[in-house]
Amino acid sequence: MADLTALVNILKAAGEDTRLRLLALLAEGDHTVKDLTEILRQSQPRVSRHLKLLADAGLVQRNAEGAWAYYSLAQHGEGAALGRWLVERLDDGPERKLDRVRQNAVRAAQQEQAAAFFAKVAGHWDELRRLHVPESAVEEAVADALAGQDVDLLIDLGTGTGRMLEVLADNYKRGIGIDSSREMLGVARAKLTTGAIGNAQVRLGDMTAMDASVGPADVLVLHQVLHYFDDPGRILAQSTPLLKDDGQMLIVDFAPHEHEFLRVEQAHRRLGLSTEQLDDWAKAVGFSVDLVREFPSESGEQGLTVCLWRLTRPAQSFNIGN
Repeated sequence: MADLTALVNILKAAGEDTRLRLLALLAEGDHTVKDLTEILRQSQPRVSRHLKLLADAGLVQRNAEGAWAYYSLAQHGEGAALGRWLVERLDDGPERKLDRVRQNAVRAAQQEQAAAFFAKVAGHWDELRRLHVPESAVEEAVADALAGQDVDLLIDLGTGTGRMLEVLADNYKRGIGIDSSREMLGVARAKLTTGAIGNAQVRLGDMTAMDASVGPADVLVLHQVLHYFDDPGRILAQSTPLLKDDGQMLIVDFAPHEHEFLRVEQAHRRLGLSTEQLDDWAKAVGFSVDLVREFPSESGEQGLTVCLWRLTRPAQSFNIGN
């Protein structure tokens, strides 16, 4: 419970029309200051001042992305709980309805930009997809690996377009996707909005220098990520501080292959990963591989086999299936 002074400060921060409108908007997803100035039709300094007061009171949180910053409702603490309680009790009056109309317009413009980027890279992605098993089979297996588990926080490293956050949305209470590409994050935000996935957010971040305060997570997902690094074992070692002691990793990547052109055309650094390699890297950081699923390409030797590995700590029984 918050002490009297802290609670009064939180209530003071929330007790203003514009700041209540900001809380309501952020309850529906992340926004930049630029977004919020367009929606509220107020100046950037004024909106920034309101956001700072809300952030100082613990009602919202700020996630910097270079020159940009995204704001969202706080996820932890007394301010987080009170902020959501207040939003739930706001009526849907004329001002709120107008805010929502403008918010939808801002999001529509963002989705158009994301669609243009997607169109630019679509051919590149389609070529890669033709090489391996349909994504639906892999995605179903990833969801099955979490079936029946109580996942409070799931972190998707190298989230790209946020596909894993979409696929697993029913498996976690909170999801955070992290990627170093602003363009990809733009696509991800648009897809999460379109899919009405309110329990997930994405952030700009460097996988080689992660801030452990993002966690601790119950599950860490690395979907088609490790083959972009020279030393996947180092990425695993740098990722483990994000996990709870009993947390687990789900890794999806290619089995070893000989498609050398992927190094040049797709910027791959590793031509697939073997279970033996992954188990060695896992053991080095106190984990072991307890589940392996293999998905051979429907195009035979010309295609790529996709693998799903689950890493747990402490070690559990080893199980291989197809």
